[in-house]
Amino acid sequence: MTSIPSGSPNSSDSAFNPAELSPGGSAWQELLPPMTAHEASVEANRCLYCYDAPCLHACPTHIDIPTFIRKIGTGNLRGSARTILEANFLGGTCARVCPVQELCEGACVLGADHKPIQIGRLQRYAVDHVQERGLQMFVPGMPTGKKVAVVGSGPAGISAAAELAKQGHAVTLLEKRELAGGLSTYGIISLREPIEVAQREVEAVQALGVDVQTGHELTGAAELDILLNEHDAVFLALGLGAVPAMGIPGEEHVLDGLEFIERAKLNPASLQPGQKAVVIGAGNTAIDAATMARRAGADVNMVYRRTEREMTAYRHEYEFALHEGIHFTFLTQPIEVLSKGGKVTGVKCVNMALGAPDASGRARPEPVKGSEFVIECDTVIKAIGQEKPALAQVLGLELEGGYIKVNEDLQTSLPRVWAGGDGVRVRGSASTVMAVQDGKIAAASIGAALEKEVSHG
Repeated sequence: MTSIPSGSPNSSDSAFNPAELSPGGSAWQELLPPMTAHEASVEANRCLYCYDAPCLHACPTHIDIPTFIRKIGTGNLRGSARTILEANFLGGTCARVCPVQELCEGACVLGADHKPIQIGRLQRYAVDHVQERGLQMFVPGMPTGKKVAVVGSGPAGISAAAELAKQGHAVTLLEKRELAGGLSTYGIISLREPIEVAQREVEAVQALGVDVQTGHELTGAAELDILLNEHDAVFLALGLGAVPAMGIPGEEHVLDGLEFIERAKLNPASLQPGQKAVVIGAGNTAIDAATMARRAGADVNMVYRRTEREMTAYRHEYEFALHEGIHFTFLTQPIEVLSKGGKVTGVKCVNMALGAPDASGRARPEPVKGSEFVIECDTVIKAIGQEKPALAQVLGLELEGGYIKVNEDLQTSLPRVWAGGDGVRVRGSASTVMAVQDGKIAAASIGAALEKEVSHG
């Protein structure tokens, strides 16, 4: 077992103290404050406006970063926002949740010897300027007479719907939940993205004439057939499923990490993680769940069966969690959740050792005989990934590794059906910005196919 104990340099007096704040206070607001006009101007004027800028190439949606920053520097915020949103309709969300340290800011030429340009915060500054004022940057295209259904209103769905509406198609966006926005609305903690930001993007796509219908769930092949009969094309942005079962005794007492995050976002006062919480997993979602439990007053211990090196969370997220005072226990596998009178009392674990690489290329964790021990806690939260889209098989779609199989244009095995987002992410990492780019690719492919139909009609 490898752990980072309290009292280490990472759990210093400067770490966040949950006792200082209560739900609804600043502990639940965005981590970074908005830039002032002066801060944005100074930061924009640090940019070198590189020719063939590496930051642009590092952006999956290919935002023209030097151009939008130059426009901020000249006070043209509306023009800056338009440059961003033309390439990425969810520029407000991505400005907050993109791993900029790994992408645009990580590629900034100033990063080697100086501080990289704060591209994410500048992007947020420009996009918030127009969206907070309800300014619309785009108008619907000339009507084509074609209808497209988009199933799922997460980043991939909203991106596709917006681009299709700009092409002039009549778009219906179907969402099974009460609110549209998908992961941006329900699955990203308020410290990173407040719910209002996601809802402004929903309003922006509605302003393009997209018919957003909530409470509509696609459950089977018969319903897909109905959509295809009523529309010329269908785009599936289904996302992924629930956190999978661990298959250990006492699992009925374990909280779902995604549900915990949703509750933290919609009703933070309802969070009651107890005094000691164990979070199982070491991805970005696990860190989000741990962060909210910590800020709700719990002493939090993240348990992971591999080491720090194999964590799927970004390095900066790991360092953030350490600063929050969250503890990590590595090379540890939970094998039973202990309880008494229906209340959790601890997690029985076993030490692990790393063996040969598995299918993911990471060292396979193997239990060490006779190393069982108990971590005392009163709350257990699991965040060990998400199940693959079960609906895909029900719809009769061809799969690849459990994900929806698509070609380079994101066409599925079914005629007139496209798919994108996390549900097709068999290769590469799932992220909001990749889902946005999928929506753009699918919309371009659908538009080309519908135009071909017209020309051959």
